[in-house]
Amino acid sequence: MQTIGVLGAGTMGHGIAQVCAMAGYTVRLTDANPDGLARGMDSVRRNLDKGVARGKVSAKQRDQALANLAAASTLEATCAGADLVIEAVPEILDLKRNLFTQVADIVDSSCILGTNTSSLSVEAIAEPIPEPGRVIGTHFFNPVHIMALLEVIVAQTTDTATLDRVRSFGEQIGKDVIVVRDVPGFATSRLGVALGMEAIRMVESGVASAEDIDKAMVLGYRHPVGPLRLTDMIGLDVRLKIGEYLARELGNSAFEPPELMRRMVSEGMLGRKTGQGFYSWDES
Repeated sequence: MQTIGVLGAGTMGHGIAQVCAMAGYTVRLTDANPDGLARGMDSVRRNLDKGVARGKVSAKQRDQALANLAAASTLEATCAGADLVIEAVPEILDLKRNLFTQVADIVDSSCILGTNTSSLSVEAIAEPIPEPGRVIGTHFFNPVHIMALLEVIVAQTTDTATLDRVRSFGEQIGKDVIVVRDVPGFATSRLGVALGMEAIRMVESGVASAEDIDKAMVLGYRHPVGPLRLTDMIGLDVRLKIGEYLARELGNSAFEPPELMRRMVSEGMLGRKTGQGFYSWDES
């Protein structure tokens, strides 16, 4: 692989583009919203500048990564000649399907299509795509440039050669790769969402504050971040949709979003991206 297209410049998309550019790939990033694309590119620059300031990234590495990354205004400009295209758009099945259907008309048949879904069926996403064997789940974690894990999801339709190439790609960008079968929630979302929903129910019933529940998991179980802070980072609206999906597909009420979560989402308290969730966030 040499050239990678990333679709969606939000929290996950710009992070994926950054780690790919830092690994030496030629990367093109796009977004349906021009302002969103500009914000994504700015976020990459800020992340790299922070890395330089903290001594984690050299100035030369930062400059080379930025040279490897380009903003593209159209889907065609992003995907033409790409060896791998990764979508990082909202968790809506039809949106992902329609996007990959358009991409398939642009790229060569050997181009791999990676979906950054955290819960949706990879096989369902691949269903309308020509050569569905090239569609695979590439589930990254936030913040992408810091988190070491890449969860690769293999559908029954995914080719072995596709898996081999994506595992090699994951290692090239410095991720530890796990391979998971295409079942609702895979491994990480299934466990993480169950924990997050129960933590919200504990806040709702007054068991403890959000801060103390998170501290219990960080200090007592050595989690790097508590389940409620993580929910804020991912977005309450995103986790609500995943919870509804898992509750329905698995027939398990443990994933059902609590009323407190639904109320916060309806009031626009979505977490870090809106400045308020279980915590108050100051992006600066």
